Amino acid sequence: MLRRHWLSLPLTLAPFTGALAAERTLLNAAYDATREFHADFNAAFARHWRALSGEDVALYQSHGGSGAQARSVLDGLRADLVSLALPPDIDRLARAGLVDTRWREALPRQACPMASTIVFLVRKGNPHGIRGWDDLLQPRLALVTPNPRISGGARWNWFAAWGHALRASGSERAAFDFMRQLFARVPVLDTGARSAAMSFIVRGMGDVLLAWESEAHLALQAFGTQAIELVTPPDSILALLPVAQVERVTQRRGSAGLARAYLDYLYSADAQQLARRHFFRPAQLPATELPAVDTFTLEAVAGDWREAQQRHFAEGGLFDQIWQPAARRAS
Repeated sequence: MLRRHWLSLPLTLAPFTGALAAERTLLNAAYDATREFHADFNAAFARHWRALSGEDVALYQSHGGSGAQARSVLDGLRADLVSLALPPDIDRLARAGLVDTRWREALPRQACPMASTIVFLVRKGNPHGIRGWDDLLQPRLALVTPNPRISGGARWNWFAAWGHALRASGSERAAFDFMRQLFARVPVLDTGARSAAMSFIVRGMGDVLLAWESEAHLALQAFGTQAIELVTPPDSILALLPVAQVERVTQRRGSAGLARAYLDYLYSADAQQLARRHFFRPAQLPATELPAVDTFTLEAVAGDWREAQQRHFAEGGLFDQIWQPAARRAS
């Protein structure tokens, strides 16, 4: 049952609770690896809101790559809320006047109610003996990861690998060479975290999947350990996951108070426990069920988000220098 649920959740506009005719509605545009968490959270929030106000609320979701979701909101998707994988995606909305420029100050922990990290899924028996990042450079190994141009999870994958290499070598030149070798082992870039997981698990592509920790655990629950195993590297990045209210939409719809209540409830004890059950690392609780990882922040290995985006993903940046067919063949 769980396997069918994990595979079949739709990509866009999925109503998880409430009736279509309900007076109060919210649409949350979220990145694609949070479907299951938000399905359960929406049901919990609907119960909470009914007890608090006596009103029913219909909660809807749109899911996709973080960058694609931000573009959809910029293009007119009337989302009341965004739950994205990258702070810069919300900054884009703020620069367009859709979100308050001080959105980080609106909620605790810079408006990041939960976090994740990057781990590996490997084939049963771990035939390549993968234990950490350096093992991914084995000859003829095929890696699966989404496209960092459009996927927030893929950018966290990139910065997790970059951060490991930089901290291990102390040299940006060595880190660049590590990334060049790593991406020489990526035959094709998927569109998002969930599609990459489907490519690896269902279509049998590749030897190792770089994945959100939450996605990896959900995959194990859905498919069991008969075909895949999870490997947690000794070190990885702490991926803080931001949320914000789309004020331009909520002011027009009169949903600002409801949207704020939704965001506040993400920090409640019930919601934080729910995040932990879905294998996220909650802001207010220790992630006791998850293994200890030597985590580092993006700022420690790449500067602030503005600097990191410009240097790594602007036209002609480090990613463009690496993701070239000739360079990949040379490796």
